[in-house]
Amino acid sequence: MQFNITINATPAKVWAALWEDKKYREWTSVFAPGSWADTDWKKGSKVLFLDGKNEGMTSVIEENIPNEFMSIKHLGTVLKGVEYFDRPEDKVWAGAHENYRLRANGNKTDLHIELESQGMDPKMREYFEDAWPKALDKLTEVAERT
Repeated sequence: MQFNITINATPAKVWAALWEDKKYREWTSVFAPGSWADTDWKKGSKVLFLDGKNEGMTSVIEENIPNEFMSIKHLGTVLKGVEYFDRPEDKVWAGAHENYRLRANGNKTDLHIELESQGMDPKMREYFEDAWPKALDKLTEVAERT
């Protein structure tokens, strides 16, 4: 799946909106209330993508080139604070990447997001096709206001 948007802000402002804790929580609340990430966003670091119930996904930062590119590799799920890697539902996302590419376009930024999963079911795909554009609208609002 791919999503693209042009934001009226510099790559540095878009990057900050994407990954700074308070801003991240704001735009990702579209996916689930209370969304947050437990990580330092450094290459090789573990990431727990969690909702208000501390459930979500466990991942790793595969690449971080500030203001240009972030690649996240998903490994499993988190339920009630416990990480799982071997259940069938965990394996749907295992090895999948979520990539964010930013390119300066004058005083604006073109943001390209790629989301891959080998076994994404049609309901999940439909959910993302609906939720991602809303999340990108919220991200735009956050990045352009700061």
